[in-house]
Amino acid sequence: MFKNYIKTAFRSLYKNKGFTAINILGLALGLATCLLIVFYVVDELSYDRYNTKADRIYRVNEDLKLGENKVQYAVAMPPLAKTLKAEYSYVEDATRIKRAGTTHVKKGSINIVENNVAFADASIFNVFTLPMISGDPKTALLEPSTVVITESIAKKYFNTTNAVGKFILFNDKENFKVTGVIKDIPKQSHFNFDFLVSLESFPESRSNEWLRSDYNTYVLLKNAKDHEKLAASFPALLQKFSGSQMQSELGMSVAQFEKGGSYFRMNLTALTDIHLKSNLSGELGPNSTTQYVYIFSAIALFILLIACVNFMNLSTARSSNRSREVGVRKVLGSSRKYLIFQFLAESILVTLVATVIAVIAASAILPFFNQLSGKEITLTIESLKWLVPSLLAVVLVVGSLAGSYPAFFLSAFQPIDVLKGKLSAGFKGGGLRSFLVVFQFFVSILLIIGTLVIRNQLNFIQTKNLGYNRNQVLIVKNSGELNQQAKVFKQELANLPGVKSTTMTGFLPTNGWRNTRIYYKDATYDQKKSLFPQSWEIDADYIPTMDMKMAAGRNFSKEMQSDSSAIIINEAAAKFLGFADPVNKIVYQSLGGDRKDGAPNVKECHIVGVVKDFHFNSLREKIEPMVLTYGQNAGALAIRVSPSNISSLMAQIKDKWNQLSPNVQIDYSFMDQDFDASYRSEQRIGQIFVIFTSLAIIIACLGLFGLAAYAAEQRTKEIGIRKVLGADVSVIVAMLSKDFIKLVCIAIIIASPFAWYVMNKWLQDFAYRTTIQWWVIASAGAGALVIAFITISFQSIKAALANPVKSLRSE
Repeated sequence: MFKNYIKTAFRSLYKNKGFTAINILGLALGLATCLLIVFYVVDELSYDRYNTKADRIYRVNEDLKLGENKVQYAVAMPPLAKTLKAEYSYVEDATRIKRAGTTHVKKGSINIVENNVAFADASIFNVFTLPMISGDPKTALLEPSTVVITESIAKKYFNTTNAVGKFILFNDKENFKVTGVIKDIPKQSHFNFDFLVSLESFPESRSNEWLRSDYNTYVLLKNAKDHEKLAASFPALLQKFSGSQMQSELGMSVAQFEKGGSYFRMNLTALTDIHLKSNLSGELGPNSTTQYVYIFSAIALFILLIACVNFMNLSTARSSNRSREVGVRKVLGSSRKYLIFQFLAESILVTLVATVIAVIAASAILPFFNQLSGKEITLTIESLKWLVPSLLAVVLVVGSLAGSYPAFFLSAFQPIDVLKGKLSAGFKGGGLRSFLVVFQFFVSILLIIGTLVIRNQLNFIQTKNLGYNRNQVLIVKNSGELNQQAKVFKQELANLPGVKSTTMTGFLPTNGWRNTRIYYKDATYDQKKSLFPQSWEIDADYIPTMDMKMAAGRNFSKEMQSDSSAIIINEAAAKFLGFADPVNKIVYQSLGGDRKDGAPNVKECHIVGVVKDFHFNSLREKIEPMVLTYGQNAGALAIRVSPSNISSLMAQIKDKWNQLSPNVQIDYSFMDQDFDASYRSEQRIGQIFVIFTSLAIIIACLGLFGLAAYAAEQRTKEIGIRKVLGADVSVIVAMLSKDFIKLVCIAIIIASPFAWYVMNKWLQDFAYRTTIQWWVIASAGAGALVIAFITISFQSIKAALANPVKSLRSE
């Protein structure tokens, strides 16, 4: 019996090759798209879950409010990890990680730039799952000047994983002994370091300062439920350990600090929430957001539904063609349940073929998708364990869902009505089909509008006046390696033809260097009037090199010694301070602690200028107050160059570098590239949206094409009669198209306000954003109408041009 069902299904599907092909192609496209999105979502949700103790690991964060200034940190105080383990019995262990920044590692006669270097406590191996290939995890990082490296790094520098006991030279200064080799940290980790250097090598790690935060601190709890108990204990802990230092540093107790409206708090973030739910200052790497996981999951579901809708529409539309088959089967004794099974078998068979094609297509497209999304997704044995059963479930569920209505609809025909010809033609009375067509284009228009809004926001970011000119600025990121020669290098570059100006500082709008200080508006030292801005050390060439503009006052001057105590503030700081004319006003910088007379230890700073606001954070954030101080900082060198003959100038710059530092590679980039990199996730999302939107439209149009073809087929005789009576091609095309165009218009009316609401919510993540203009909605609607009309008109014109003699002769 089952064999007969399959054979009959094959015959029926082969008889209607065109519609079968449309169904299979639509389902295959939908399923392949869903598979890619599922791979993406699973990858996003799997971050840090490789850790066997992941459910018991939490990171400690800090929230600081000083006056009107609020800052959230992913880092904590130096002594916190040790204190938590000592104070609370339910804390099994604690560990700290501190990013080391750019490091030069000696290989032969050259220094290789390595960016994935961090300091770590020896307890890191007790908290995180970092399998060690060689070495003892219990002792690997106990001693100073020791380092644990990954398998890839061991092969890179020693051509073997048996590297324990060997030495690595960092920054031409200190040899570090390799005490362990671990497996490469999985890509699905919120930190991914190649070198873990013992924190014992970093003297400041033993600091007992409770008002300083620069360590990513993690706790391993004995019981995951204890995280609420630990979080509740933080206020008392801070009172106990930071109270005396706060009195000394700020001249007030914790109670006085909080009474003034300020606060200093700690909280916990679960390890598995960091990648998708945390975007604080001091993160160990770029994180994503749950928003995109939800968006892509919804897109996958919608595209799959569109593909199922196609199948249901085409199957029900062709119902009249199989009504006689149903009638004859019922007369010959076939029960309804067997007919239902027959139609479901056809549906599941189509879905099975489409699934096989989809898996092949998704596997072939996966490398391109990885490149587009920035992922490194691969199909492994582990992934196949859940993928194969999931696909089988999809075949059954989607096949049953897509074939359910045709199966129950067709099997319900009464044989007497069918054989007497009382059933209406299959395309009439298609209320459900109309609803499904509206749903398809509702989704398509929603995706079109979403794509346009994302593209507009990206264009807004690219073209917005940032308050500085990022174009034609070369950044030498490791100029600090030159030590005392850095000034010489800067001066020699300034004399090169093609170099307009140079400035030396690690504080750049597109750099990760950040620093904050406390400033008081007046000598009352009232924290309500305090300022907690970014405080950057720059030289006199910084503002002209960045092409910034002064709103008032002047720039720093090399000739004026008094500028050592001068500051330049931005417009946001001037607005916060409330000075009508900030120039020549005095503010007070906190140096920490008290003077002998008991007054706060402060430094008088006079404001010499106000620079126009510039964006030094993401456009998601408002421009915060900024204070520029005058000094020398060799963290990086910015060079504004002439756009002509860049290659020749770069050769000269590298030559100058090699003369001063022949054993260290120059590390450089262009500022506009660094800026674009900070919005790479949005760019990738925009590209992925374009592709998924295009696929959704193609799938929807496949269904519309099939329905239009069937509508033309059903009205062949009517078209012939109309042509004989004098109707021209345009009238026929309009007659066949108007019903479908009406459905698309309904979809536009429904989708437009919904899409506006959803994308407006997305734009709220940006403090500086574009607006959703009327032409975006109009363009999406017009585009959907044009695409739908082209799809329909192909079949309509074909039917309208057919010979009416043949149309009238057919029956």
